Amino acid sequence: MESETLVHQSNLSLDGEDYEILVFSRPDGSHVAKTFFATEDVIINDGASLDEALDKHRRLLPLAVDCRQCFRPSRRPL
Repeated sequence: MESETLVHQSNLSLDGEDYEILVFSRPDGSHVAKTFFATEDVIINDGASLDEALDKHRRLLPLAVDCRQCFRPSRRPL
């Protein structure tokens, strides 16, 4: 397993919810950004640099959140 080192931590607020973004560096110099929705539900984006991985993740995280909301069961009775 490839080791990763945490190099950045921030939050992105979307629709009143805060989502934690963790960026890790890899031994080869690349970076990976992750947001954990649950233990086995993780959004991952990689990049050649911290900024590239973080920018990509910040652009795509809203889409991932919206997709999850589309598939969430409706709470309104029929």
